[in-house]
Amino acid sequence: MWKLSSHNGLNARKFTGASLVHDAAKRGGAIGAFNVILIEHAEAYAIGANAAKLPTIFQISQNAVDYHGALKPIARACQAISEDSAIDISVHLDHAEDENLIRQALDLGFDSIMFDGSKLDFSTNVAKSAELAKLCKQYGASLEVELGEVGGKDGVHAPGVRTNPAEAKKFVEETGVDLLAVAVGSSHAMTTRDATLDFELIKELTAAVPVPLVLHGSSGVSDDDLKKAVASGMRKINIATHLNHVFSNEVRAALNNDPKLVDPRKYIKPARKAVAAEIARLLTLLG
Repeated sequence: MWKLSSHNGLNARKFTGASLVHDAAKRGGAIGAFNVILIEHAEAYAIGANAAKLPTIFQISQNAVDYHGALKPIARACQAISEDSAIDISVHLDHAEDENLIRQALDLGFDSIMFDGSKLDFSTNVAKSAELAKLCKQYGASLEVELGEVGGKDGVHAPGVRTNPAEAKKFVEETGVDLLAVAVGSSHAMTTRDATLDFELIKELTAAVPVPLVLHGSSGVSDDDLKKAVASGMRKINIATHLNHVFSNEVRAALNNDPKLVDPRKYIKPARKAVAAEIARLLTLLG
């Protein structure tokens, strides 16, 4: 499905999620980061990335770990697919609140971690983020954190709240984190692509914050606004629900076309193919 890489595994590659983001920024673009739930997601993302000849990031969320019941099996699958790719692919733990899970991911060789301390008060979030930034550096991994509220989640995630540029600058300076996810109008789990982003705020945050910015909840953002967000300074674009939509539509169509179909390969294969094509398109759009 893809060409075997000349790289000798993740450790030999000498990159992190953050370094791939910085490389994208040098090109004037952003890197697409896509959530893995099933192994077919990772396969599709790798096929799409190799077709586009652009790097990408596999994201395994704490919710996905809960679904599988353990991190290691899905992590090892993603790492194997990454290692066999001719294009650099980071393996990233997404929206982790559990410090034990973060340590497990680092021990498994993840090169990128996202600590979600958004439910904490500012000072506690700063202290915990600084502690985890040091830990990640010891492993040679990068750390992404979140400040502000991105809709579609429980707790403090509420629509209408935005990240303050001065507060964001202070947060990054006090923690030493590598990437900052900010609240600028997107929302998690959207199935329509009509989110309204605050582009002026993105520009203000880009000017104020000394590390690359991350846009969560990008499934709800139109193609034109994704391009505008990248032009305004967003450097990592997280997309999950939109790809699940593409995947599920193909599965549903296959099963509807043949009600007697029982072999999952017959209905998952076209879904994987459709997602791979969408990944190639999105990476080209962003990159």
